[in-house]
Amino acid sequence: MEKVTLGQIKRAKGERKLVMITAYDALFAKLFDPYVDIILVGDSLNMVFAGRKDTLSATMDQMLYHTQAVCAGAKRAFILFDMPYGSYTDPASALANAIRVYKESDADAVKLEGGIEKAEVVRTLTDNGIAVMGHIGLMPQHVRAEGGYKVKKDLDKLLEDAKALEEAGVFAIILEGVKADLAAEVTASVSVPVIGIGAGKDVDGQVLVWSDMLGFFTDFTPRFVRRYMEGARLVQGAVRRFADDIREGHFPGPEESY
Repeated sequence: MEKVTLGQIKRAKGERKLVMITAYDALFAKLFDPYVDIILVGDSLNMVFAGRKDTLSATMDQMLYHTQAVCAGAKRAFILFDMPYGSYTDPASALANAIRVYKESDADAVKLEGGIEKAEVVRTLTDNGIAVMGHIGLMPQHVRAEGGYKVKKDLDKLLEDAKALEEAGVFAIILEGVKADLAAEVTASVSVPVIGIGAGKDVDGQVLVWSDMLGFFTDFTPRFVRRYMEGARLVQGAVRRFADDIREGHFPGPEESY
């Protein structure tokens, strides 16, 4: 299987739907690799993997560790590094941290949240040879400032942000938590692919957090998630059978013994 390239992702606009999923380790990255275009090493790992209440305390070291693991498992998919909160507050710090991503991992690009207010940061990165994906609409790193996760309905602001990011050089944009009709207008307004999450179907692709999509995260299920497996129930059932077999003397049996 040939490696998914930046050019292929950009050319997908209007031609085919892009498929993106999160991953945080080599095992799941290898499982997802044949079927998706992009694997996002998302700062969502701070909630899913580390059990925190939001993404804000994720660090560069933490994100790099998981990105290195994902890169070891996935050989085909395009690997996207999610810049953690506080790592791109200004062009200089953003560039230093993004250079670190390229030097310390095999990630193909970085993602950062913010629209017109982050255009200068994006331009600095792209001018220095770093591929950048934008992220507008509902931005999880703003959850405390906004008092929760809120669907975005201001079309003028969304269009302004999308066009500013496009002009600054992003190769694609994630659009999160936006009414479907507005998302369609934003998608049509830019020449780069727009990948939705909670943004309806009239975008250029979709992304979900793997543990939501496979039913492993059970604390709550966002409206935009479709579960393709009841992962938590299946794993708990298997572990229960394992425990029962040990306690009842059924494991190990002759076939598992030397």
